[in-house]
Amino acid sequence: MLELKDLSFKVQDDGVEKEIIHGVNFKIPKNRLIVVTGPNGGGKSTLAKLIAGIEKPTAGKVLWNGEDITEKNITERAKLGISFAFQQPVRFKGIRVVDLLRIAAGKKISIADACVYLSSVGLCARDYVEREVNASLSGGELKRIEIATVLARGAQLSVFDEPEAGIDLWSFQNLIEVFREMRKSIQESSILIISHQERILEIADEIVVLKDGTVDRTGSKDEILPGLIGTAAAMVECRGNGIVKGE
Repeated sequence: MLELKDLSFKVQDDGVEKEIIHGVNFKIPKNRLIVVTGPNGGGKSTLAKLIAGIEKPTAGKVLWNGEDITEKNITERAKLGISFAFQQPVRFKGIRVVDLLRIAAGKKISIADACVYLSSVGLCARDYVEREVNASLSGGELKRIEIATVLARGAQLSVFDEPEAGIDLWSFQNLIEVFREMRKSIQESSILIISHQERILEIADEIVVLKDGTVDRTGSKDEILPGLIGTAAAMVECRGNGIVKGE
């Protein structure tokens, strides 16, 4: 589905060129939940933005079903079937939750349909469907509404950048269940999550460890996770990689 080939990204920092991503290669096939993890500052969020089209690489290619989409922006990639959920969801004053879901779906879905999406992310639909997407909503509520919009869109690839950021423990526990259900229901689509939370790593089909802007290792959950968590020696590496133990 999606393939990154020798992807690199550089920025200018006080006149000095700094490489954030260097020569990254990996594939995201269909019907997979992949988690990218690694230390803070390792380039994880930048990688997510490069996949979504928010940033453009300085070298390498992004291929989508064999097509080179490196130069396409976030809107063009969204039309191709790539969705992106931000660390901090955007608030839309004056827009109701049902309107936001309709925009995501690209059609005038019914209130009943909107309620199905809200219920699937653990929200009581009648309490939220007519509410404005504004400051009255908590971080956890906004996060789940944003995930509901991703579900409504029905994207082939859904990218989540640190979805646990800024939410409380109760919301995080419910978020894990949402991802579990998404994983069960994906057909001809995939999910990519940027995270350092152990409980999110535990539901992955594949884990990619990004360190200093490069792929340090990649493999199945069973291959990668024991090396990050589980032994006293590994816990030192675990903390260095920014992995956070689940509650």
